[in-house]
Amino acid sequence: MSLNINHVTKKFGNFTAVNDLSLTIPKGEIYGFLGANGAGKTTTFRMILGILTPIKGEITWNGKQIDETASSLVGYLPEERGLYPKQTVKDQLIYLARLRGMDKQSAEKELKNWLNRFHVPEYENKKVEELSKGNQQKIQFIASVIHKPKLLILDEPFSGLDPVNVELLKSAVNDLKNDGTTIVFSSHRMEHVEELCESLCIMHHGSPVVHGGLKEIKRAFGKKNVTIHADFDLSFLKELDGVLKWKKTSQGAHLQIASEEVSQSIFSEITGKGFIRKFELEEPSLNDIFIEKVGASYE
Repeated sequence: MSLNINHVTKKFGNFTAVNDLSLTIPKGEIYGFLGANGAGKTTTFRMILGILTPIKGEITWNGKQIDETASSLVGYLPEERGLYPKQTVKDQLIYLARLRGMDKQSAEKELKNWLNRFHVPEYENKKVEELSKGNQQKIQFIASVIHKPKLLILDEPFSGLDPVNVELLKSAVNDLKNDGTTIVFSSHRMEHVEELCESLCIMHHGSPVVHGGLKEIKRAFGKKNVTIHADFDLSFLKELDGVLKWKKTSQGAHLQIASEEVSQSIFSEITGKGFIRKFELEEPSLNDIFIEKVGASYE
């Protein structure tokens, strides 16, 4: 059971929002979907949901096209919020769960479980407008998962959340994955994607510029990072062969290098010049890869 996006194109007038996109997202995996604003992520999500129809290609879930009959199988947390501010949390979540085919008793039980998990059982009978933005986000997340979907699409799920609530939601997302839910996940926060996703796609102007397993993408990038904490000036390292980027930090320097071998010559150059507290060779970050492929910082 997998989500297959096969040569999908979507245009709005003369503007191509998604251009010949092909991806396969396996069952029970968290798949990262990245791109700057306007890259085509939300349009792709809306096509997966059947809200928009591609002009070419097809999207299938378990071999069948997704349409309104599949609504009980799919959950969606949109980037823009869509709760009714004047209704109570309980009334609208039970209503949304029943639209997805749940009976009232099962929906009430799931709602209580989720509110307890998120440490907000007292919000059950509060109106949404009475809640903070972060707590509204938790309620919106519950709305997307209360009916136990097999496929869950999360568009910027952590926006507006403090670090404690980010961890609560991350834990919930991982548990859903471990229970077999397939999750497609978009975020502007690279560290969340690196932590949660095994595979990902970076979109740029409607087309995938990188996609595959996270480990393989990092390996194929080739470049590495070196972090040095030292008590002496490291600016001379800028001129070394193989040093692609150099940035001064409060404790030393951070370098991007062409290959692992370059780190050996850097270490030889700094040995004996003073006290070195830290010398660390690391894989490139997802942010490094994004900047190189898309040409802009992803903050």
